[in-house]
Amino acid sequence: MGIAAGFMVPHPPLIIPDVGGGEEKKIQKTVDAYQTVAEAVGRLQPETIVLLSPHQTMYADYFHISPGKGARGDFGQFRAARVSMEVSYDTEFVRVLCEAAKDAGLQAGTLGEREQKLDHGTMVPLYFVNQFWTEYRLVRIGLSGLPLTAHYRLGQCIREAAQTLGRNTVVIASGDLSHKLKEDGPYGYQEEGPAYDARIMDVMGRGAFGELLEFSEDFCEKAAECGHRSFTIMAGAFDRTGVETERLSYEEPFGVGYGVCTYRACSNDDTRNFLEQYEEKERRALLAKREQEDAYVRLARYTVETFVKTGTFPEMPKELPEELYQNRAGAFVSLKEDGRLRGCIGTIHAVRESLAEEIMHNAVSACSEDPRFSPVEEWEVERLSISVDVLGETEKISSSEELDVTRYGVIVTKGARRGLLLPNLEGVDTVEEQIAIAKQKAGIRDYESVELERFEVIRHY
Repeated sequence: MGIAAGFMVPHPPLIIPDVGGGEEKKIQKTVDAYQTVAEAVGRLQPETIVLLSPHQTMYADYFHISPGKGARGDFGQFRAARVSMEVSYDTEFVRVLCEAAKDAGLQAGTLGEREQKLDHGTMVPLYFVNQFWTEYRLVRIGLSGLPLTAHYRLGQCIREAAQTLGRNTVVIASGDLSHKLKEDGPYGYQEEGPAYDARIMDVMGRGAFGELLEFSEDFCEKAAECGHRSFTIMAGAFDRTGVETERLSYEEPFGVGYGVCTYRACSNDDTRNFLEQYEEKERRALLAKREQEDAYVRLARYTVETFVKTGTFPEMPKELPEELYQNRAGAFVSLKEDGRLRGCIGTIHAVRESLAEEIMHNAVSACSEDPRFSPVEEWEVERLSISVDVLGETEKISSSEELDVTRYGVIVTKGARRGLLLPNLEGVDTVEEQIAIAKQKAGIRDYESVELERFEVIRHY
């Protein structure tokens, strides 16, 4: 026994008749598809349902698995409190899963519960399932801000736990698609919205789970999706497994995408080791990129690698380009892992005796002192891509019209508060976004007026 099937489902509360009050008929295809899913679960009679919900407790660097013996919930926040349910948790499965996650080096467990009540991302799928099968125990898991690869690994741990226990298990990946599909929708329109929905329904409709790892964080964020990480965890649960795939429905009448697909495990298939394939592809790309790194980036990488592995500040290399010893300037060192920022620290103006020292000190700070991230660990070092920005002189400007998001970085100042954002960053497409992010970094409220400065950089890869 193990993972028998998986289901990709949305969770609009209005699909529940007592909530929708007739509005659910506008997404009848989704209702019908849900019935098909629920009937399939009823036929499988799973001992355990693993339910992945983006509305469960979520942390930036930790997967929360609901603790305790069970929980209950209702649709009171949607004015239908009479629709309620109670579930029992599979405590043994949770224990084995937590052990598997620990062995895999994942930050996951039952700590940090903020809300015991069931969330609607959990209850909407179970409302339908419970019409056909109730003799299951639940494992309820939240998402995280960790990379997609970590979500896939958690799915592998779910698979391992199901196999270890011999549980007949199904996985339900709860999540809506883009929320940015229509100008008159509740969240407005963004061109990435329809693009995301078309792409995700193609990928999930083919069961091409490896392609989930290739969606960029920026693309997903602009599409305002909420289910991608749920789908990726489910994909990991089918690692090395052939699946029979069926796309049941897609609708978006309210400006939010709703997709339903089903996956039935049918055979072992070692060619579907998608995470290994992705990581090997990324490793080759990183090695090729490292061969092209210039002296500035090689210096930053040498510093990070030495500090992370030894815990000591490295000696200055003796064979660097002369300008690194002679010049002085502010510099930022940026670290990325799996395409996501992993650390970025810098100085606006020179504070060291040479540019080389500036880079080395900021590289150490980026990998160990950025308050947004935990310190880089040794196993991560080879996965890092690194860039170095050398700042030019800053100049005060009178308005945002003198900025260019691709050419100039910006510094915003309000009293003692000061924030900086580098130019030409992925996902920052307008001057307004650039200023807003710089304000946020400085703790300056969006409506507060600020003094503006701009600067140019030379970016080294």
